[in-house]
Amino acid sequence: MEDLVKFVQDEFVTKKEFAEFAAGDTITVYYEIKEGNKTRTQYFRGVVIQRRGSGSTETFTIRKMSGTVGVERIFPVNLPALQKIEVNKRGKVRRARIFYFRELTGKKARIKERRN
Repeated sequence: MEDLVKFVQDEFVTKKEFAEFAAGDTITVYYEIKEGNKTRTQYFRGVVIQRRGSGSTETFTIRKMSGTVGVERIFPVNLPALQKIEVNKRGKVRRARIFYFRELTGKKARIKERRN
């Protein structure tokens, strides 16, 4: 049964190609918003907290500070409204899921940049 589900996902779900990113990276996600009969593009820039899942069910969580309030948003990788993902900075972190980042404030909330 699991093989059948995997086969259907591989065959029928269109996989979008985006830039490679991981936890700790600062990215900008451009996505389409429909308001009535109009559509517009909006972006969300923040630090990737985690990537989870695989294949067509993969999601990633982004966190940004809006004033003094932290805002997190979860995006499915195969969301039809996603237009592009831009990697702004590569971060050097030692974990795949950086939930400790939520409690950090000020200078402690900075992530070192990874050199390629």
